[in-house]
Amino acid sequence: MTLAVEDVSVSFGDDPVLESVSLDVSPGEVVTVVGPSGTGKTTLIRLFALFGPPDTGRVTADGDDVWRLSDDRRLAVRRRVAMAFQEPSLFNAPVAENVTYGLRVRRSWPERVRTRLTRLGQGDSLPAAAEEALETVGLEGKTDQNALSLSGGEAQRVAFARALAVEPEYLLLDEPTSNLDPRNTAVLEGAIERARERGVGVLVATHDMHQAERVSDRVAFVLEGELVECLETERFFESPRDPRTRQFIDGELLYDESPDPGRNGLARTEL
Repeated sequence: MTLAVEDVSVSFGDDPVLESVSLDVSPGEVVTVVGPSGTGKTTLIRLFALFGPPDTGRVTADGDDVWRLSDDRRLAVRRRVAMAFQEPSLFNAPVAENVTYGLRVRRSWPERVRTRLTRLGQGDSLPAAAEEALETVGLEGKTDQNALSLSGGEAQRVAFARALAVEPEYLLLDEPTSNLDPRNTAVLEGAIERARERGVGVLVATHDMHQAERVSDRVAFVLEGELVECLETERFFESPRDPRTRQFIDGELLYDESPDPGRNGLARTEL
């Protein structure tokens, strides 16, 4: 499945946030979206996550307009996508319960009951996908620890593992390493690489230009709601087409920085 937005525009009230943006992500590819705060990166990520339709344009899965599909087919597409937010939003529960949350809510009630009955007498073993996700982020020894007692970096790693545990085809990350120390940043970047190696398509919004250079196959630059350009990583940093990209990379671009309404504007829907 290839996931894409085609000529999408989004406004909140009279404020345009994205204007005629087109971008795609393929399986086994990491695309990072860079740009100033308030320029529409989060809104773009949420469009890919199918939290809400654009005002104009299309969000497509293998060429099909997702918002023209039946509710059941759209939900099936959404369940092939997972997202980790800038804030981890963990539950007051053990790490294991946090990581398996997505697995539980994606099942129907009869499936949940059957799973619970099957696990009775088998102890509290985690599903294999959840075990692998925790191992990927280096937290396999903390399954019984309350998630709210973790450090900020560990909490973000749990949120990342929760997204990985559902075995998505696409992983969407909104500022996944914001304010993290180098060690936790390195762990999550390693997890991104492992996801790519398994054929997962990854879309990352980040302010960290060094991170974009390290993890990306392609880098997209968004400025004031416009997708200025999207290029292979080496070309993006060494020979971008648009002079605004060069200015942004060099820290010379002046812009009006304001909060991105997309952080609250597109509500979460079904999981």
